[in-house]
Amino acid sequence: MPTDSQDTGAHPRFAEALDTLGLTELRTRIRRFPDATRTAAEAAAAIGCELSEICKSLVFAADGVPVVVLMDGASRVDVELVRRELGAGKVTRAKADVVRETTGYAIGGVPPFGHRTRTRVLADRSLLDHAVVWAAAGTPYTVFPMAPDALIAHAGATPVDVREQSA
Repeated sequence: MPTDSQDTGAHPRFAEALDTLGLTELRTRIRRFPDATRTAAEAAAAIGCELSEICKSLVFAADGVPVVVLMDGASRVDVELVRRELGAGKVTRAKADVVRETTGYAIGGVPPFGHRTRTRVLADRSLLDHAVVWAAAGTPYTVFPMAPDALIAHAGATPVDVREQSA
């Protein structure tokens, strides 16, 4: 299990990011679970919320350059729409080592902000359909709630429409 950061369970880098952003009060809202919440479905079940109220932080490579896409937990990212949005030649899912190197976190625990490197962030507008969304707090065991407009602002994200449309 990850080490506690002032008893919140948040990853120390994420706890530091909260402080830097003036969001120290969010530390008290972080929820820690005994079992991993690596997937959106696991997180929604543990929290007791709708799958679409989970904010996934997914890392892609656009022409080899990492980009984070924030997506609601019930949807999939349409990489062609991401490619068009970025004007990239090719967009692929980033490998685990690139995710950790770019964000400082492992897949399943990547928060929407507080990353190791400054990375471009896109946020699908579907997140704005909710009053509150839940996102990873830097570990596969911790999540936090936040209004999606505030989350998008703190992530420095560009609101976009990159959700895969069902047939």
